[in-house]
This record gives sequence, C-alpha cells and structure tokens, in this order.
Amino acid sequence: MRDFDEFTVTEAAVARVRQAPDPRVREISEALVRHLHAFVREVEPSFEEWQQGIEFLTRTGQMCDDKRQEFILLSDTLGVSMLVDAINHRGAEGATETTILGPFYVDAAPEAPLGAKISAGMAGEPLLVTGSIASSDGRPLAGAVIDVWHSDDDGYYDVQHLEEVGGLALRARFRAGEGGRFHFWTIKPKAYPIPHDGPVGRMLAAQGRHPWRPAHVHFMIEAPQHRKLVTHVFVAGDAYLDSDAVFGVKESLIRELEPLPAGVAPDGTTVDRPYFHLYYDFALTPEREARGAA
Repeated sequence: MRDFDEFTVTEAAVARVRQAPDPRVREISEALVRHLHAFVREVEPSFEEWQQGIEFLTRTGQMCDDKRQEFILLSDTLGVSMLVDAINHRGAEGATETTILGPFYVDAAPEAPLGAKISAGMAGEPLLVTGSIASSDGRPLAGAVIDVWHSDDDGYYDVQHLEEVGGLALRARFRAGEGGRFHFWTIKPKAYPIPHDGPVGRMLAAQGRHPWRPAHVHFMIEAPQHRKLVTHVFVAGDAYLDSDAVFGVKESLIRELEPLPAGVAPDGTTVDRPYFHLYYDFALTPEREARGAA
C-alpha cells in the first residue's frame, strides 16, 4: 500500500506491527500505535511543536544516569506510575493500600535492631514510629522485613547529599518482632520537591504545577508467602496532601503525628524533650489471594 494519508496511515502501521511473533508484543504495539495516532489527531501539532516534543524526550533521556531516572520521574508526574500500581494491586481486600516506590530507595540499607535510632545525629524533632505487620486475615507476621526511609528536616534524602551527611541516614531495615510488632526512633520528615532542574521540572512549570510532595515515611515490607508491600504513611495536615506532584496520596495512608511530652515513651525509652509518635498497622496480601486477583 502506498500514498498514505491521515486516515490510512494508522491502519497501515497497525498492520505492520501485527507481524510481531510474540502475542504480548503484538498487543502492546497495536495499542501504542492506535493511541499515539489518536493523540496526534486530537492535538494536531505543528511541525515546531512536534520538534519540541522530540527534543523534550531527548533531553529526558540525556538526564538519566545511575543516580537519576528522569523517565520514571516523567511517569510519576503524569500519573502513569500510580496507574500501573493500581492495575497491579486490584482486589487486595483487607490489605494496606500501595503507592509508588519513589526514586530514593536504596537496596543496601543498613540492618538495625528494633528500637534503634536511625537519624544518625541529624537535626530535627524526635519521632517514635511504632506499628505491626500482619497478614490481611489478621495473622501476625513476626520476622517480616521492614525497609524504611524518609526525608530530613530540610526536605532532602541522604543520597542527595551523601558527603555532607557522612553516609546513609534516615533509612534502615528491621525485622518485626513478636506479634509482628516493630518500633524505631527517627526525626519528623518534611515535605520536599521532586528533582525539578531538568525537563520534567520545566514541564511542570509550563503546566502551572508545583514539584512538591507531602511529608511521608516510606515502607517496603516483605514476608514469606505474601506479596511485597510498597507504600508510604503521610503526615496529616501537610499542605501538599491534595496536590502531591506524583499522585501518591491515599486517605487510608494518612496519619496524625501525636505530640507527646518528655518522659517515658510507649516503647519504654526515656526522652528528655517533647517528641512525636506515629503508629500504623500494616496488612499484607497472601500470595494465593494476589494470584487470584491477577
């Protein structure tokens, strides 16, 4: 077929990708062509706008390295990451809701005993974090592995200024104790902007959007025969809860930080200054239920 026009080129392109031997590649390729062509027909870009789009994607790729993934940032800020997360966690009845992993997870977080202080002497208001890990049917999951990480008092993560911090801080890996319970000490997290010095930041500015995320603590929890849980617990009252730049907030994940006076804390620690307490009970989906939902 020759002489393609705006009405015939889409079907011609779809026909070409239908030759893919892998059924899933064929399905994805056909859908990509159809939706991409529909987008172009809707917005009718000029040649100058088309070129700007190509340049935007080029700069996005050039911004990526082993410390920064600008394409994931683009996915996050367009709501695609949360859409993929939602599709992959359908039917998780009784389990804690999920949200995106975020760019600051570190696989080599230091292991720490329950009750440890993970702030590494960094300035900030003390925060006691307590809670429990259970299966969605209520069975406690002693021994569950709990990765935690969050921003500092200035809204930065340790990996953003490792030399200044002197190493990893405000992150650790714990194992739930008896009854699936856990506790540790840290400092209050603060709201922070996602990296916005690149093409994604310029896109947000052009769209009239801010780059801020509300204050939260990240949790990644694993237990045998259960689906891994990746989620945040957000600080109630934060100014950005209703405008999170990456669409990660869910009502069930918001908790108050209870202000408490100096004295003996719920975990038995004697504290010489006022502090805050965050409590959350997490529930994981058994693998058999996850397979059934899928």
